Amino acid sequence: MAEDQYEPQSLDITPDGLHIVWKDGVESLLPHRYLRGHCGCAQCVDEMTRARRVGVEDVPSDVTVEDCLEMGRYAVGLLFSDLHETGIYPYKLLRELGGGAG
Repeated sequence: MAEDQYEPQSLDITPDGLHIVWKDGVESLLPHRYLRGHCGCAQCVDEMTRARRVGVEDVPSDVTVEDCLEMGRYAVGLLFSDLHETGIYPYKLLRELGGGAG
């Protein structure tokens, strides 16, 4: 089982981004474009060099998270309005992106 700091109590898509309440009480709000620009899939990050191909500055400013699908007990898959859907976002990464890790 994940540590409370990496286990979400709730995940909600809001007009401002993905709002997460973690089991340890910390809250994170991750803006849509910021999340899309931190996707770790093979289209966005080179599998061999790990060089980022798509970053926040490459994402249209009006992109939004349209749907969120839990992937087991460790991650979520996000569908964006630009139809990008191949990224898996581990809860640990989301916590780090939200500035509440550790």
